[in-house]
Amino acid sequence: MSASGETVLVGDVGGTNARFALARRTDGGFALEHHQSFPAAQVPTFLEAVKAFIEGCPAKPAGGVLAVAGPILDGEVDLTNSPWRISEAELTSLGHGAIRLINDFEALAWGAPLVPADDLASLGGPEQGDPHAAISVVGPGTGFGVATLARDAQGREIALPSEGGHVGFAPDDAVEDEILRILRARYGRVSVERLICGPGLVTLHAVLAQIEGRDADLTEPAAITARALGDPASPAAATLTRFCGILGALAGDIALITGARGGVYVAGGIAPRILPFLQTSPFRRRFDRKGRYQGYMERIPTRVILHKQAALLGAARVAFTG
Repeated sequence: MSASGETVLVGDVGGTNARFALARRTDGGFALEHHQSFPAAQVPTFLEAVKAFIEGCPAKPAGGVLAVAGPILDGEVDLTNSPWRISEAELTSLGHGAIRLINDFEALAWGAPLVPADDLASLGGPEQGDPHAAISVVGPGTGFGVATLARDAQGREIALPSEGGHVGFAPDDAVEDEILRILRARYGRVSVERLICGPGLVTLHAVLAQIEGRDADLTEPAAITARALGDPASPAAATLTRFCGILGALAGDIALITGARGGVYVAGGIAPRILPFLQTSPFRRRFDRKGRYQGYMERIPTRVILHKQAALLGAARVAFTG
């Protein structure tokens, strides 16, 4: 959409929080202002969160774009990891212009090229990828998101949202074969999101404990990461190492599927919090380890997005440029 006014509403809505801002046109593009976050657990309906934000705004928005964690069908979404339901019709009924919904990782794909270099951390590979090739964004958080920004030599770009977090988990060694066997007995089909997200980290820790015949003493993602970062010899560190390795293998598979020779960006809430651990983990080795295509993989940069408003940047880009 092209915004009809100079100020629009932008949002990044996940399974845990809804983050809003106003995007304002500037001579150099746009700026984000008046940030506010609403925990999903504290606000009964999404519409109430939007109303509360707009009521506190110094300027009322004229339209907007909200990035939401889930597939959008006929202008509506039931968030995958949240009780919130969101409708473009209800949002537009607030009287602040047309408000469009896009997938949150679609917004990250639009926003990733706008993130300053200082807000990116390398996970290996060259400094630059092919500027005319696609880039992909993947990310573990409350769930697992995937999107791609397709690009060509004429500078044309289009973001392709997906539900790539729900592809099947592909084990890469005997331990992961056993992880899959245990989870298949429990769930039938095993998606990557069963393992590579916050709740998935807990699942992975428990399954590894079962394989090793010990008790899983940690049942919260934050507790597992804290123990892992504090004690590299702990079972929690082994869990987080396995988590990072599977993430790297998955990111490499997505690069192969999408042709993301421009780079793969890791977004979401987990990667920045474990960055030093992730950088020394098997992530990049598993990313590159694609048999005959290892040389192809080694030419693809991998980075973590540290910018906390990357999805809002993407939503603003869509709002102002269509």
